Amino acid sequence: MEKSLINTIEQDVKFSEVDSLGIVWHGHYVQYFEDGREAFGKEHNLRYLDFYKQGYVVPIVSIQCDYKRVLRYGDRIIIETTYTPCEPAKINFNYRLLNAVTGELVVTGSTTQVFLSKDSFTLQLINPGFFQDWKVLQGLHETAAR
Repeated sequence: MEKSLINTIEQDVKFSEVDSLGIVWHGHYVQYFEDGREAFGKEHNLRYLDFYKQGYVVPIVSIQCDYKRVLRYGDRIIIETTYTPCEPAKINFNYRLLNAVTGELVVTGSTTQVFLSKDSFTLQLINPGFFQDWKVLQGLHETAAR
């Protein structure tokens, strides 16, 4: 079984993120997922600019979000981002957002990204070599299969 990589960050809910009901507007959870991916990339040496420098962009093609509880202005949240490797040329992340004070699960979700050539925006059906090498360095594969 292949292992996963996890990154966890904490941040405060900002006033600009709440709606007229006083709760976090549903669309901001997608931004929290982005914050998690950015932190994951920083910790695990897989930033968006790393893809770009290798000749690829990695747009999101699928987002799933399940709301369990509300967040309010001033709440502190934990964003847990988990990458689990897969064979197809795509990147899957799973998310868990928790209230940092109560520990309650607030949201679960996932995103899928694909590899496109940065110049032609051609879909890549095989994982790029640098990404396979990254997986090996992270201990996610025993050998780099290209």
